[in-house]
Amino acid sequence: MSGAMAAFSMYPHSLINFNIWRYTCEPKVHSLKRKLMIPLLAMDANSSRHLANFHSNVWGYNFLSYTSQLTEITTQEKLEVDEYKEKVMNMLMEIHDNNTQKLVLIDTIQRLGVSYHFHNEIETSIQNIFDASSQHSENNDNLHVVSLRFRLVRQQGHYISSDVFKQFVESDGKFKKTLNNDVQALLSLYEAAQMRVHGEDILEEALTFTTTHLESMIPMLNNPLKVQIIEALSHPIHKVMPRLGARKYIDIYENMESHNHLLLKFSKLDFNMLQKQHQRELSELTSWWKDLDLASKVPYARDKLVEGYTWTLGLYFEPEYSRARRMLVKVFKMLSICDDTYDAYATFDELVLFTNAIQRWDINAMDSLPPYLRPFYQAILEIFDEMEEELTKEGKSDRVYYGKFEMKKLARAYFKEAEWLNAGYIPNCDEYIKNAIVSTTFMAVGTTSLIGMEEFITKDTFEWITNEPSILRASSTICRLMDDISDHETDQQRGHVASVIECYMNEYGASKQEAYVKFRKEVKNAWKDINKALLRPIEVPIFVLERILNLARTMDTFFQDEEDGYTNSNSKCKDIITLLLVDSVTI
Repeated sequence: MSGAMAAFSMYPHSLINFNIWRYTCEPKVHSLKRKLMIPLLAMDANSSRHLANFHSNVWGYNFLSYTSQLTEITTQEKLEVDEYKEKVMNMLMEIHDNNTQKLVLIDTIQRLGVSYHFHNEIETSIQNIFDASSQHSENNDNLHVVSLRFRLVRQQGHYISSDVFKQFVESDGKFKKTLNNDVQALLSLYEAAQMRVHGEDILEEALTFTTTHLESMIPMLNNPLKVQIIEALSHPIHKVMPRLGARKYIDIYENMESHNHLLLKFSKLDFNMLQKQHQRELSELTSWWKDLDLASKVPYARDKLVEGYTWTLGLYFEPEYSRARRMLVKVFKMLSICDDTYDAYATFDELVLFTNAIQRWDINAMDSLPPYLRPFYQAILEIFDEMEEELTKEGKSDRVYYGKFEMKKLARAYFKEAEWLNAGYIPNCDEYIKNAIVSTTFMAVGTTSLIGMEEFITKDTFEWITNEPSILRASSTICRLMDDISDHETDQQRGHVASVIECYMNEYGASKQEAYVKFRKEVKNAWKDINKALLRPIEVPIFVLERILNLARTMDTFFQDEEDGYTNSNSKCKDIITLLLVDSVTI
């Protein structure tokens, strides 16, 4: 260990304060301290900028064209949606809860993206289905029905034992060969297996069994079943962004001969009506972003407002969360720029000053910053001030404190990585992950996502989320590991703190491929942690847990196939945005 790293490891929590202090001392002492820190800080301004070659903005200001007039939801549209909503409600109420048709109807409503209209009715039905299954043992020998019931009940947070699948396995623990060609049963079992928690070996076997057979069937199938299986293998129901899953399923469902015309029409009308609201929100946010003009002031950062809005749409798409989305997108933009400032531009000395300014959270701290960082710092403070002002009218301004708290914590985590990079230090995996689950931004995003929500949220809930509960750690772990697997080679080429891949290889003498295998498994384990945390009893309201679940879903959607769909947003991400925010559904 070098002398610099020895000092660093002896005083891990004081280094930032020490560096901040040395900028405020009188010149003579300042000079002395700079000499003492030469081993750690001997970098000139140019060589220490680890520039990233981010591609240019894909969308520009295109969404300014979606004016309020163009995105106006007419009275006729509202009336038509309400009319169909009432008809679907009647369908839900007419079918008995213990009927297989009820399971299929609820599943279809959820997959078409309109279940938010019937939250209470579905909750009651699933509760009744769960109660009935608890009172007598499962005797249904239809694997499709058993799998569908299992998934729907667990999705609602009720624990139903995976032992219900034992009747479908042989004495050796393998699923019966008679099921090999039952496509509908295999697909339902595959989706049910996504709900597994730790220790459920039968569901692990189910996932392997169904994946193998579904993959082998694809060449022999016709659409829409072929498309449905391909989509499921890539984006299981439980892991896909709800709005994206709904948009794709509308097309699949329409091509099914057995589709319900009323349900299909309702889902299309509802999707298009909601899309207009989302387009209007994005148009207003684009106007804000253009007026702020930060893109020209921090040109080193990724200019991805539209991508950020789409990510936020993954957390909540419902109309009642318009304000929450607006607030979160603005903070999301600041977090993204902050990430690039630490990772892809600022020198270590500049980061000392910037981190200190974030901790102070005071407009007067702006004078200590390099000129290029001042507009950015001012924008951060102003965004949180605006949130506080708006929420004060409702007596909810105390929520903003927790957003600031997470922003400060995130800056400290970013700075820790900058220290490691500056010192040439590769941490061990545990040390890296402990810091990295904060630097993913998911803790900051998860907390901030609650600030603008209309629901009543207690101080205890905000305290719970800032104490890093297991579900948030798991979601953050998924983010960090998927991100590192996707980006680590590109990042290392431009000079970046060691990723978990390099940390593992360095600590255990492992190969890159061995590291990939290790952390892909850890991603699967993190999903099991999330699934366990979603089962009742729960510590906080389910709508809070859903935000964290949806964070993991956005990661699984945007980083599919080990590609960073946020940074490299020319292909997959562009297609997602086109589906959700540009192309309406043909009625």
